[in-house]
Amino acid sequence: MASLCRLCSLVLVLQLLHIYSLGIYGFKHQTGKDNVTSPTNGKLFPWNKMRLPDMVVPIQYDLCVHPNLTSVHFTGLERIEIFVRENTNFIILHSKGLEITSAVLLPKDDLGSSKPKQLQVLEHPAHEQIALQAPEVLTAGQRFLVVIEFHARLADGFDGFYKSTYKTRVGETRIIATTDFEPTSARMAFPCFDEPSFKANFAITIRRERKHIALSNMPKIKTIELEGGLLEDHFDVTVKMSTYLVAYIVCDFTSVQATTSSGIKVSIYASPDKWSQTHYALETAVKLLEFYEKYFDISFPLPKLDLVAIPDFQSGAMENWGLITYRETSLLYDPKTSSAFDKLWVTKVIGHELAHQWFGNLVTMEWWNDIWLNEGFARFMELVSVSATYSELQIEDYFLNVCFGAIARDSLNSSHPISNPAETPTQIKEMFDTVSYDKGACILKMLQDFLSEAVFQKGIIHYLKKYSYRNAKNNDLWNSMVNTCSESDFSSGNFCYTASRPLSSTFSHMWKLTEIEEMMNTWTLQKGIPLVLVKCEGNTLRLRQVRFLKGVFEEDPEWANLQSRYFWHIPLTYVTSSSNTVHRHILKTKTDTLELEGEVAWVKFNVDMNGYYIVHYEENGWNNIIKLLDQNHTLFSHKDRVNLIHNAFQLVSAGRLSLDTALDLTRYLRHESSNVVLLQGLGYLEMFYHMMERRNISDVTENLKRYILQHFKLVIDRQAWSDEGSVSDRMLRSDLLGLACELQYPPCIQKANELFSKWMGSGGTLNLPADVLKTVYSVGAQTIAGWNYLLKQYSLSMSGAEKNKILYALTTSRDFEKLTKLIELGMEGEVIKTQDLAALLHAVARNPEGQGLAWNFVRKNWNKLLKKFELASFSIRTIIVGTTSRFSSKDKLEEVKHFFRSLEDQGSQLKITEVVLETITKNIRWLKRNLNGLRNWLLNNL
Repeated sequence: MASLCRLCSLVLVLQLLHIYSLGIYGFKHQTGKDNVTSPTNGKLFPWNKMRLPDMVVPIQYDLCVHPNLTSVHFTGLERIEIFVRENTNFIILHSKGLEITSAVLLPKDDLGSSKPKQLQVLEHPAHEQIALQAPEVLTAGQRFLVVIEFHARLADGFDGFYKSTYKTRVGETRIIATTDFEPTSARMAFPCFDEPSFKANFAITIRRERKHIALSNMPKIKTIELEGGLLEDHFDVTVKMSTYLVAYIVCDFTSVQATTSSGIKVSIYASPDKWSQTHYALETAVKLLEFYEKYFDISFPLPKLDLVAIPDFQSGAMENWGLITYRETSLLYDPKTSSAFDKLWVTKVIGHELAHQWFGNLVTMEWWNDIWLNEGFARFMELVSVSATYSELQIEDYFLNVCFGAIARDSLNSSHPISNPAETPTQIKEMFDTVSYDKGACILKMLQDFLSEAVFQKGIIHYLKKYSYRNAKNNDLWNSMVNTCSESDFSSGNFCYTASRPLSSTFSHMWKLTEIEEMMNTWTLQKGIPLVLVKCEGNTLRLRQVRFLKGVFEEDPEWANLQSRYFWHIPLTYVTSSSNTVHRHILKTKTDTLELEGEVAWVKFNVDMNGYYIVHYEENGWNNIIKLLDQNHTLFSHKDRVNLIHNAFQLVSAGRLSLDTALDLTRYLRHESSNVVLLQGLGYLEMFYHMMERRNISDVTENLKRYILQHFKLVIDRQAWSDEGSVSDRMLRSDLLGLACELQYPPCIQKANELFSKWMGSGGTLNLPADVLKTVYSVGAQTIAGWNYLLKQYSLSMSGAEKNKILYALTTSRDFEKLTKLIELGMEGEVIKTQDLAALLHAVARNPEGQGLAWNFVRKNWNKLLKKFELASFSIRTIIVGTTSRFSSKDKLEEVKHFFRSLEDQGSQLKITEVVLETITKNIRWLKRNLNGLRNWLLNNL
């Protein structure tokens, strides 16, 4: 197809035909809005479904956009080449919040002689659709050009084509214009077929002032100077892609660049004062891009890749093809203020978004019900890519928490299947959640472990090559795993796998690959997670599987109904006392037995937690494990020890194990040498401490504090206030010192105060160890002078990593007025940006003194919050969960229910409200069932 400049020729044709009084760009017109009609104006809209018809499909968009950063408006002119698949006299596409001032139709192959035809524009705001009504039938098999003029304000939120601002070091406010379209916001920037299966090519032209630059998915091919001093940048035509991946930015950013070994130009852009924080991202992006090209055996298809730090950004990042946009804290790394965790975070987010350039961009899910094919794979590829390129970051340990997060959500009845129906924009946004991302990643890890890394890799390469520039469904992935043979394999004699060939005995089990789809459908088409019950009788293992549910017990009347029809094909792994060999067994029935070779002292299932299931060792199973850990905990790998601790406390929540037993299991931790295991065990004790503190159960709160400080004193005292050691050592230091100071451990408070005083005395110029900054700031924030100074430094800091630590510290104040002031600043959006309001409310609610404040604020200001964030947005869901899910009383449960009912009455219905209500109910039942047990255990163990 022609490049962007051809759009100007089209305008000239229209000018010759006297359709408009057009300037060179085509924004002045004489038609007014006579042909724009709404169904409310008496004319019926010709389409009544949320999904677009496929009678007409787009081939290429030529899009010219001019954002005026002074008036904060933008104007646009687009030419869409369409192909008519079925006879029709209307074209349905998406548009939201755009003022359409003209629409005409031209035959594709007869521009010079045919007269353009006016298209009447009908609007259907509820479906975010417009219909372009043609004066006569468009015949199947023909191509046409649809030319649309439109304009709108740059959006104030975070979706579509929106305004973002930043402050320079000297306090000057500057404006940029940027886009964020996923999942359904391209329609806010230009009229389009805004569904993932309507892939097309895009030729973008951007008008700008000389002081700005323009960026888009493809490289700039030329710049034209226009009358009046404006510049017009023309970008190369994109590859075939979905609308949600289109992106363009007008800004004044600076960049660093490098070139990969395959010749791809990689650039990192940020506001000028933050240029020095871009270098780590550049090194990481180059290394990861080179890794992916090799791993997927598919070259990155674009000549360049830009990564841009956006000052106002709602999520972590967005994978626009060739122009990835990031929240500043997800891309920028400041060696002075970024901790070990910050470094891991930046690395894995870059890994995630680069994985999307293949999973999501090259091969896109057919519809949003399978968004996990994008997000689950990208989350999983974080593990694969960062393990291979930055092994020192030990992301394998972090990935355990990914699966723990998935289990926390999936063990509630309010969870949903990975592949789940979603039709409306609200339902689609809600699909971007823990289940799609984290559970998706964890079942892929399980499948990789089951098939072997080599077979799994070959399967996904086959999937990517087969569906390149196309759309795929759930089953397409499993079919690709089954049939990894390509024509080149047959001609070259390479070994591959087909549906008719079983897995080789290399994988320790014989299983036909045709059964992979059947197995994986049990993980993607039904919600929930299985519980495997293991009973050891001599050399016989008796296995059962049931659905694992927290907060619902076997004696409850609803238990049987919640269990019926649920079962999984579970690829079990286990080791025993007599062998380090990993044994495998597929549990495909409700019950099964395994015969071991001779009697064994112990058996451990779910080796290294590569599987997605909970295990309960019945009868004396857990007591035997406790004895083993006390005697020699290194019998189990560190991942297995984390898995055992996690399983034990999950089983307490399900009424399968006493809290005494789970707590007894943690007593060996005083001998634990693995940092990740220590943090797992401590995490549960810390969670119980906060629950007791919030409910003002003072005796248990005090005893938990005493127990933690006594039991873990040696490891706390060993922590240096520095940035030395491995990433694991540094993360342990950050978390452990933070907890010790929160529990008012005198040596911790004393050291933190000393460092804070020095930092404050230096005017904020003293470089403190980044790993302890949050702890030092939090202790400093407890005085009036310290809190006020931190707020001042927050407004001056050029480091997002530092600002995050300061903001968290400010929320730890026990002063009600100061917490109120923070929320007010978050609502104003100047000192504390609106993008950080959700995290702010979440952090304030974590504070026992702020929980009621945050919750009451949300109830009173709900409509104001909806003006800042869309209903099902990540921010709104974070606010709902963050301010309510820690409640554990019946009074609060009724309060929350009442509020959610009022939202439903207003038409605001969200799935997340079911999750919250179930979580609060679970908390209430946990407390009722375990409070006395916790109280007595502490008395017996202090």
